[in-house]
Amino acid sequence: MFGMGRPVVSVVRLGGVIGQVGPLRRGLTLQGLAGMLDRAFSGKQLRAVALQINSPGGSPVQSALIHRRIRQLADKGDIPVLVFVEDVAASGGYWLACAGDEIFADSNSIVGSIGVISAGFGFTEAISRLGIERRVHSAGDRKVMLDPFLPEKAEDVDRIKAIQADIHDSFKDLVRARRGRRLKGGDEDLFTGDVWTGRRGVELGLIDGLGDLRTVIRDRFGDKVKFRVIGQQRGWLRRKFGLRTTDLGGMPDLGGSFASGLLAAMEERAWWARLGL
Repeated sequence: MFGMGRPVVSVVRLGGVIGQVGPLRRGLTLQGLAGMLDRAFSGKQLRAVALQINSPGGSPVQSALIHRRIRQLADKGDIPVLVFVEDVAASGGYWLACAGDEIFADSNSIVGSIGVISAGFGFTEAISRLGIERRVHSAGDRKVMLDPFLPEKAEDVDRIKAIQADIHDSFKDLVRARRGRRLKGGDEDLFTGDVWTGRRGVELGLIDGLGDLRTVIRDRFGDKVKFRVIGQQRGWLRRKFGLRTTDLGGMPDLGGSFASGLLAAMEERAWWARLGL
């Protein structure tokens, strides 16, 4: 049979903000990727799985869940995972990249941002000028922690920083475990939340080399390697219109989709803008 015996490499693209962004601009979540990852790690003549990553980060929980599922599938089938960074693998994007046994990038790619960030706004003066009275009733002193309509409290800031420190420690532990002796910098260099180009990332041991997917894969498995691109399976309404549906007869929710999609786009744009992209 034609093509029988040719080495196969599954290609999975992980692009965008990590986490649930909105109905029109769905981010990367384990729920959305689970089926695609299962298909990527199955099939005859499979020699490797290649991940194309282009993400500025997002939810640390979803980053950890997706990373863990990739490693579970890779270890179960003894399948090597090769990661190829496009524009950026920063923060949660680099967390995903660490699922690879080897990481490659362009010399101008952005990698790193091994840190944790939380951002918001304060509207205390604006709400008073508008003559609006804020009414909040809660059981539990911490339920209104960092409420944007109340003055910021030092103890609340300390609490959120403690949570961030816990998450940061998890991130650092994962990078150390996955990159091991390949890391060439100290904690004061690698774990400040800073970002680097792909070329500098090689020097620091954050990635293994410079190169693109087709070139590296063909050099490793030969010119006859078969690339099997794995895509997400979506319902016909989402495929045709990119719409979510209501619970009533499967009709498209035009108004809700537009409003939520606009907010999601703004939030996603903010993630990329942090890196000047």
